[in-house]
Amino acid sequence: MKKQVATGLDLVNRSWPKSLNGCRVGLLAHPPSVNRRLRHAVDIFLESNKFRLTALFGPQHGFLGQTQDNMVEWQSYRDRRTGLPVFSLYGATRKPSARMLKNIDVLAIDLQDVGARYYTFIWTLDLCMEAAEAYGIPVVVLDRPNPIGGRLTEGPVLDSGWTSFVGRRPLPVRHGMTIGEIASYLKEDFFPALELHVIKMKGWRRDFWFDDTGLPWVSPSPNMPTQNTAMVYPGFCLLEGTNLSEGRGTTRPFELFGAPFIDSERFVNHLKECFRLPGVAFRPVSFLPGFQKYAGRLCGGAQVHVTSPDIFKPFKTSVAVLKAARELYPAKFRWKQPPYEYEKKKMPIDILAGSDRLRKAIDSGVDLKTMEACWLKQLTEFRKKQRKKYMLY
Repeated sequence: MKKQVATGLDLVNRSWPKSLNGCRVGLLAHPPSVNRRLRHAVDIFLESNKFRLTALFGPQHGFLGQTQDNMVEWQSYRDRRTGLPVFSLYGATRKPSARMLKNIDVLAIDLQDVGARYYTFIWTLDLCMEAAEAYGIPVVVLDRPNPIGGRLTEGPVLDSGWTSFVGRRPLPVRHGMTIGEIASYLKEDFFPALELHVIKMKGWRRDFWFDDTGLPWVSPSPNMPTQNTAMVYPGFCLLEGTNLSEGRGTTRPFELFGAPFIDSERFVNHLKECFRLPGVAFRPVSFLPGFQKYAGRLCGGAQVHVTSPDIFKPFKTSVAVLKAARELYPAKFRWKQPPYEYEKKKMPIDILAGSDRLRKAIDSGVDLKTMEACWLKQLTEFRKKQRKKYMLY
């Protein structure tokens, strides 16, 4: 039975910090910034008698979710309906400037994350907190569910030498935290002088998947159409660091993968015979991307079908896919070269994985069990020493 979770936005008027009443507020939001009745945060903020909305900000893919493909910048503009400035945090700058913050007293943030370190919204949050601390502006984070739950974690923790816009701070790939919990972690470990308020959810539990919450799903980005996409994304985003298509340009991004040089049946048989992957099945497919990698070219590959979400390991599964591609097609499989997400020198696969260890292990033929043991050690340490301190639920 679905529960009725109330998000931070649902509770904003009831739980807004009293010390910030009457302030001028800037709002960082995007299309999923809606309450459980699908009313957008802009309308709720405009009607509130607790504060005055004076500026809007938007992350990657735009305030309106208008940029379809990855790594496409958008420009600031003035909203016709409200007359408010809309500042782009994925264009000329990714951190709010003094000019952007000039007419606000508080920065409110209402973003729907998807639970993976690579997803850039948490790093937009990080940069906003950095700017807010520098200019003495309080931040209010309106918490939302982690759509793939708050219990399971997976993958390596980012090494400090591999920071980028797909990973600015030490987090495992699948972090199992809400955006409010991540904000609490960032404040305590990196921005101690920042005044942070988190408006907690009501009724959310760590074992909830998004479809347990009773909340409407609004795509956080154009290639994140369903909860199923979010479920596989912590692994299959790794394919962005290769010459394999991650399914962009199809109706099943990240659930479909392949390339023109892949024989679907052979590839799926290899995965079944060589790897014991829990909670997942692969179906041989052919697909024709409409844009991005191999646009208009027929690709062989597979669709990822999650059969048991509670035991499925997206990161381990995607590493098995990369190993299979490297083993079956050594002359054709390639690691993507930079630039990628504003990083011009480091390999895309390395900044996604959080170090160069994964790439080197795959190239050297290290077995999957050995690789997993390496990231499990990092993961266990992070869960005990860091993550545990910031659980709000």
